[in-house]
Amino acid sequence: MMRRIVTHISREVDREFEPLGLTNAQWVPLFKLHLGCGSTAAELARACDLDAGSMTRLLDRLEAKQLCRRVRSEDDRRVVHIELTPTGVAAAKQIPAVLSQVQNTHLAGFSLEEWHTLKGLLRRILTTAQTLREPKDSHEN
Repeated sequence: MMRRIVTHISREVDREFEPLGLTNAQWVPLFKLHLGCGSTAAELARACDLDAGSMTRLLDRLEAKQLCRRVRSEDDRRVVHIELTPTGVAAAKQIPAVLSQVQNTHLAGFSLEEWHTLKGLLRRILTTAQTLREPKDSHEN
């Protein structure tokens, strides 16, 4: 059921981001950059829970759309920083409104109390899932 819900929401997000030229996969690193959650491909990959190869391909697409650019560090030439272009900043600023609209559409008819209950239950599922992902030795220390 959760997979079906995520699929429906992802499709709607894709539809809403289409005028911006973004896919559901592309808005995440764009928004993470905007929020300052990473400035290199490796940092963004960790923030987005993606492997480095996938992140590189996503950044290639965002760069081709002129939403971001790669800039060599002046301090360490081995480091390449990712920066949003002015067009990327403008697109990133629209992301919260689009996500809120999609979320509100899918939660139509929920009372405030039901919404808070749902959030609490989802947080419990997420906490359990994160606990299960932790390496087993971290529980022994």
